[in-house]
Amino acid sequence: MNDRPAPTARRAPFRLAIVGGGPRATYVLERLSADAAGPGREGRLEVRVYERTGEFGAGQAHSPTQPATSFLNRIAGQVSFAADESMPGAGPLRPRAGRPTLHEWCRRRFAETGEPDFDLGPEDWPKRYVHGLALQDSFTAYVRELRAHGVPVHLCPDEVVDVSRQNTGFELRTAAGERHRADHVLLVTGHGPHDPERSPAGRERAAFARRTRSTYLPSAYPLATTLSPAVTGPGTVVGCAGMGLTAIDVVLHLTEGRGGRFVPDARHGLRYVPSGREPSSIVAFSDAGMFTFARPHHAKEQGAEPGAEPGAGIREHQGVFFTREAVDRLRASVGTAPAGTAPAAAAPAQLDFDRDVLPLVVLEMAQLHYATLFRPAARFLAERSAAVWRDFLDGACTAAGPPDDPERLLGPLRAAVDEIGAVLERVLAGKEAPATAGARVREWPVEATLAHWTGVVFGDDARERLREAGNDPAALQRAAAAWRSPWRLDESPTGNRFSWHRTIAPVPRSAYATPGQYRAALLRAMATDRVWARQGNTANPHKAATDGVWRDLRSVLSYAVDDAGLTASSHRAFLARHTRHHNRLANGAAVEVMTRIEALARHGLLDLTTGPGATVETDDTEGRFRVTGPETGAVHLVDTLVDARIHPFDPRLDSAPLFRRLTERGLVRLWRNESADGTSFEPGGLDLTAGFHPVGADGSAEPGLTVLGPAAEGRRSFLLSALRPDRDHYVMRDVINWLDEFRELTAHQEERECGR
Repeated sequence: MNDRPAPTARRAPFRLAIVGGGPRATYVLERLSADAAGPGREGRLEVRVYERTGEFGAGQAHSPTQPATSFLNRIAGQVSFAADESMPGAGPLRPRAGRPTLHEWCRRRFAETGEPDFDLGPEDWPKRYVHGLALQDSFTAYVRELRAHGVPVHLCPDEVVDVSRQNTGFELRTAAGERHRADHVLLVTGHGPHDPERSPAGRERAAFARRTRSTYLPSAYPLATTLSPAVTGPGTVVGCAGMGLTAIDVVLHLTEGRGGRFVPDARHGLRYVPSGREPSSIVAFSDAGMFTFARPHHAKEQGAEPGAEPGAGIREHQGVFFTREAVDRLRASVGTAPAGTAPAAAAPAQLDFDRDVLPLVVLEMAQLHYATLFRPAARFLAERSAAVWRDFLDGACTAAGPPDDPERLLGPLRAAVDEIGAVLERVLAGKEAPATAGARVREWPVEATLAHWTGVVFGDDARERLREAGNDPAALQRAAAAWRSPWRLDESPTGNRFSWHRTIAPVPRSAYATPGQYRAALLRAMATDRVWARQGNTANPHKAATDGVWRDLRSVLSYAVDDAGLTASSHRAFLARHTRHHNRLANGAAVEVMTRIEALARHGLLDLTTGPGATVETDDTEGRFRVTGPETGAVHLVDTLVDARIHPFDPRLDSAPLFRRLTERGLVRLWRNESADGTSFEPGGLDLTAGFHPVGADGSAEPGLTVLGPAAEGRRSFLLSALRPDRDHYVMRDVINWLDEFRELTAHQEERECGR
């Protein structure tokens, strides 16, 4: 006889607390709502979502109420809100019509409202509040679905300030003093500002502002509240610390957002007409002394056939030299053993980014640059670099340059480019017929390469004139003499040379000695960058190289860097230097936005004279902040200083108390990169298991807590939050992995409660 008691129903559903109600919470609810539709799911789950701003689905960073002058830095067709077929193991998928991209969502909303901000094509750049509206709309729909499937969802417009371990789960305490119990806590809090009182520089600036007539704003958001006319109005000089995406938001809010207008200009694209309600000057400065570069026109998703598989028309760059396999070979040949005795699978041999990885990145950029310029000769170019590349991977590269030169692998590639350029110059000068040169040169197709180069540099009309000239050297010479590049590219076949140094610093030190000269040189560089961006990421060699490597191969960068893949000292240097390179080269704003920034600088309201290496000091005599450009000699006194940068996650500096208290409580600890030479580095992110569970002070993991997003920064890199369709995107991949484990967790608890 079986004396075991019969299973009983759960007395209460499994309680999930989601702390943070922004984009990642939206993606989590999308998967939960799809999962809840399965048989036998009713009554098994209860969800409580906390969002301190009350803007569920979007959060503050993507708020639908933010100014219309802020733009998303991703095109509408590259944003989605639900899992799709590219994500193995995702579980039930919504019907195609039920998971629109941002572009498709906008088309529907435009049909309903006629609002121009929704009238977008797939390659248009949406305003950020539009993305926020779509996130909010998706979040609301997923909540409605969950409730329809019998899952209670509680929305709490409050901030969670502490989480403590209880015997049967966790207790969450909010800023309002409420306490709630949960069986599992998912922390998706996103980015938050630093508390100025927690750093020496912040304390000094805040104290100075309190005792003088100046103003210090440690964070720019929310723009409408923080940048009030009282501290940024007419007559004030605003210092903008940072020249990235946040700074662009600040500048446009203080100008166009104050009623200024951009009108067409035949020479420069746009001209600014002020309203009179702007600050008298906005002094923008940063360590690099320049704004982010313009994102190029996106031409990598064209040509998909009707009915093709998702992503079939995508032409993202595939690495030739910079690949995961290349990184593995480097680790085997020159990597150093990490500290400790962890298994090799968990702790790979460490590399030095500048010495070992950057030369591969630069070689890949140069190869893609020249392959874009001379595409039919791409294989010839790659073959010329193969030997030096293989030797480098094996740690036996004797033909390369000095170890501190990131271009030290480019010698064979440059020699090959010289050969191509010399042949094409002879043909264009009428010294040799194309067919004759083609018969003489066997390693690459002369006529096809000439036609392609002509189209890239001069456009389709010139390529047609080339075709008409045929094999007549005199006719070809006459035609070529009339060609002019509409893309500001060098018009010689031996020109348009790739340079890593010029790529990251397009204004050389020799180009200026005064603030005015720097401003003029920077404006010229910005205008050229704008034209290159309009040519696109598959046609312009400069933009193809940056977009194809720093965006398309970003996963390879992460593979080299993440999980202590670099030595501690190199990891520190990478975050300080190369993440900024990534942000400027591949994570900038749209051409339309950068044209506005350029127009403001030409007008003079936006001051760019400070140059590289700017410093900020307090001036007690003037009672204002003093911004100095050591290379240009510029000195500016500013009334209001705004920190227009996104700070990396660090609970020690965070303005919100949650992670600081979790650290003090021992539920979490900071992740540390340790090297065999005794050096270590704490970037600020949390120590997490492969399943994103925090490791506590005692070294044990807490399976009841899961952390996704910026709090994992440090051990991982490039943690963006907008979901991309048809990519098996890591943001949704992390959610799917969490959900798989979450299902097991709830099933085990149910078995325990039912006596099985």
